[in-house]
Amino acid sequence: MTEEKTAPASGSILVVGGGISGLTTALEAAEVGYEVFLVEKNPYLGGRVAQLNQYFPKLCPPTCGLEINFRRIKDNPRVKVLTLSEVEKVDGSPGNYDVTIKVNPRYVNENCTCCGDCAAASQSEIGSEYDFGMKKNKGAYLPFEMAFPSRFVVSPEVIGTDDATRIQAACKYDAVDLNMEAKTLNLNVGSIVWATGWQPYDAAKIDNLGFGQYPNIITNMMMERLAAPNGPTKGKIIRPSDDKAPESIAFVQCAGSRDENHLPYCSYICCMASLKQATYVRERYPEAKIYVFYIDLRTPGNRYEKFYEKIKEDENIFLIKGKVAEVSEDPASKNVTVVAENAVTGEKIHQTVEMVVLATGMQPTTATAKLPADLTYNDDGFIVNNFENGGMFATGCANKPADVVSSNQNATGMALKAIQTLVNR
Repeated sequence: MTEEKTAPASGSILVVGGGISGLTTALEAAEVGYEVFLVEKNPYLGGRVAQLNQYFPKLCPPTCGLEINFRRIKDNPRVKVLTLSEVEKVDGSPGNYDVTIKVNPRYVNENCTCCGDCAAASQSEIGSEYDFGMKKNKGAYLPFEMAFPSRFVVSPEVIGTDDATRIQAACKYDAVDLNMEAKTLNLNVGSIVWATGWQPYDAAKIDNLGFGQYPNIITNMMMERLAAPNGPTKGKIIRPSDDKAPESIAFVQCAGSRDENHLPYCSYICCMASLKQATYVRERYPEAKIYVFYIDLRTPGNRYEKFYEKIKEDENIFLIKGKVAEVSEDPASKNVTVVAENAVTGEKIHQTVEMVVLATGMQPTTATAKLPADLTYNDDGFIVNNFENGGMFATGCANKPADVVSSNQNATGMALKAIQTLVNR
């Protein structure tokens, strides 16, 4: 019997996006012997998962899953991480791509010990994108406690100001380098996996739901940050107008999803996210009344269905089948009245609550910013994989709406596809 010889591990893989899908793809490929370049536009890895309070299936905090992945990356010399970086151009064909990457300055070098003296010296306050504007960062900041790379960032907004000088003077380790400039890297790789992720649909575009008009209407991702121990309120769920502990909350499902004027598709995660967030409220405020307005409650899989059944047993959670038509605010109390028609009874409901959470849909980042490569998109902006042509593949929420478990499974498959491109070239 003749023993077949497999092709040697050769060539490199580029993974674009350092969220959970990108991390999984990079690690699966690197741990079987391939060199991987992991490019992330933010100053940290972790993507949307890093912003959550808890995630399914175990309802554990992001540290649970991210910490081990960061350790695996740190221990694996085959993974080269480039944060604050974006792909500018892709030329070539499967097995031989020339990629131009722009690396933006962090203004902090490897000498950083995360002592925090730079942040203490800063007098600037800049809105935190990580916390959806609900918190201010100093001019020098650590994105979050477990951020990887574990280094502070100096905001570009303070460069050239007196605050930047104060930040630099406060550093005892010569870690602050205000002369850093953007640079361009050119890489040759055999395959590319696009793990560019998703963004919450802009709730301000949904005119009838009051986001941006009324302070006590927030989005589901804002709720995650409120509930998170490292969030703007240190885990206290309080309403924005007066910091009151809410005695009643309404969750409005399909806020922008399944709507031809916004996102025509189901965003997959929103129903389970709201049911999960109902448990956040219940843990903190056992007597609070929770109203969930929905078109259909979609709980894919046996485990999610059991979670839903448990929620239904709670006498303070009211599940109402009805699409919210409008909202209004009492100017004195800042309470919000949600108007919907109960699809079961035909009754028109006017439910007044102290706070509203919009389950905004999942939109691929490629819906608003196309990538500089020869890719195919569907009408909603998701990347369509061309397995016959090969070479470039989309994974996770760049390809379709998905939860963390599905994203991880899909990312493992795309790592294999990327490797096959190298082996078969």
